Amino acid sequence: MLTKTDTLLAAPLPAWLHEPVVSPRLDTLGCFAGSPHQAPNHVLINEYRPGQGIMPHEDGSAYYPLVATVSLGAPIVLDLYEKKASGDDDEKGGRKPAFRILQEPRSLLITTNELYTQYLHGIAECLTDEDLGFDGIANWEMLGDTQPYLNSSYERQTRVSLTYRDVLKVAKVGNSVKFLTTGR
Repeated sequence: MLTKTDTLLAAPLPAWLHEPVVSPRLDTLGCFAGSPHQAPNHVLINEYRPGQGIMPHEDGSAYYPLVATVSLGAPIVLDLYEKKASGDDDEKGGRKPAFRILQEPRSLLITTNELYTQYLHGIAECLTDEDLGFDGIANWEMLGDTQPYLNSSYERQTRVSLTYRDVLKVAKVGNSVKFLTTGR
């Protein structure tokens, strides 16, 4: 749980969120080795149903600049936008993504460095992901199976994401009573 001061109340991740994602996969990759806690200490679970998305955003300064996202259920396209510059809008008045990443079921996407700090990420609110192919998807050559996208589109189904992060400020429960008091 994050408090109003972006401080996480210390608690271990439940075993079902720790294995098999953190151990052995993230541990083997060493992606959190440079973070303050050398492991993720926070997991956000989101469900995206067909037609649902999330507006372009950045995760903010409460987190170490690395995110590891596991996709479960159906695939989805993640849009990456350069931070706002004049003239970014397309002909319909919306922003055009700089990159589009197709996240397959059971895939792991690690976002860090400039991709974390210089880009916003979002998921379009649509029922069908379109323009799927080598020219429209940045990771097309890395996909395990392109067969479902041969018609250049995919009708969305429910997708669940597990977003692993390292929250920078952590307080032990004994020191956190001040966050939980009501001021009586």
